Amino acid sequence: MAKKSLIEKEKKKKKLVKKYEVIRQSLKKRIKSSLPIQDKLTTSKRLQSLPRNSAPVRLRSRCSLTGRPRSNYRDFRLSRHVPREMAHTCVLPGVSKSSW
Repeated sequence: MAKKSLIEKEKKKKKLVKKYEVIRQSLKKRIKSSLPIQDKLTTSKRLQSLPRNSAPVRLRSRCSLTGRPRSNYRDFRLSRHVPREMAHTCVLPGVSKSSW
């Protein structure tokens, strides 16, 4: 189980990303479309003035049940341990422990 403080920090980052998402996209679009280099420099300065944690790159994918930050299945938002434990407790239908 991950520390509660780290999970809460991640939630704060998600809120920041959502808050600044539209602004960040419009600034990036303006940088790509503007021709004069001076316009690109001013808009890139504005982009850099946004909070660092508002960048979606800073988000970490975590397990929705345990909060584990590593080895997650993106589709299910679960850590690799969770489906294994679910299979052992017979929660997942059709999955059996293999032996060879």
